[in-house]
Amino acid sequence: ESAPVDAELAGMLQQAADFARKSDQLFNPAVGNLVALWGFHRDTYEPVVPDAAKLTALLAAKPSLDDLSFDGDQVSSRNRSVALDLGGFAKGWALDRVADMLHRRGIHDALINIGGNVLALGSKSGVPWTVGLQHPRKPVPMATIELKDGEAIGTSGDYQRFFEKDGKRYSHLIDPRNGQPASSVQAVTVIAVGSGAGTLSDVATKSLFVGGSGTALKYAQRFGLKDVLLVEADGTVRATRSL
Repeated sequence: ESAPVDAELAGMLQQAADFARKSDQLFNPAVGNLVALWGFHRDTYEPVVPDAAKLTALLAAKPSLDDLSFDGDQVSSRNRSVALDLGGFAKGWALDRVADMLHRRGIHDALINIGGNVLALGSKSGVPWTVGLQHPRKPVPMATIELKDGEAIGTSGDYQRFFEKDGKRYSHLIDPRNGQPASSVQAVTVIAVGSGAGTLSDVATKSLFVGGSGTALKYAQRFGLKDVLLVEADGTVRATRSL
């Protein structure tokens, strides 16, 4: 069945589809059913691994935002397995919208924080804004980073939304290729700058996290990012020279 959407939501979905294609579908907001199967749409996460047959069926259906069709203010899907989950996109998108609202009101110095995704406007009394980067295994900052005007920082990690079962950690970041929580890194941080920096800082970390260290630089280059920090599964920290 089709559903009515306003122009703003239609634009969000079409932009998310563009990012999904650029990431070779490692960022795929159409896999909401996979996220739900793992229980990460609930407020508390139970240590339960989903039924293998259900996972296999969802993977075989290959849900994608490319399955969506737009007709005026109506959107529909050619694939019944598509379930939208904009959790890897909406916070960054909201950062950019808030920045636009502040600029229109004449506010040029601000630090906007939406659930750990941060965008800087101007400066703090003439000096860059400073933000802390949480250690993925300890309740302390791992580093501090200065953000200049128009820069946004985004982090994806396995340490905020996860459960453990039989000594293994299962995070909410699901690999659309195999239906399993991605586990090759502990955290990925990027800094984006310019128009749409908030959205890009949110989306890109999902692709880099799911793809892992072997493809991180490839996707960083594809998204035009120079500043990347990876915490490997064994805790090794790697960063691009500019960061």
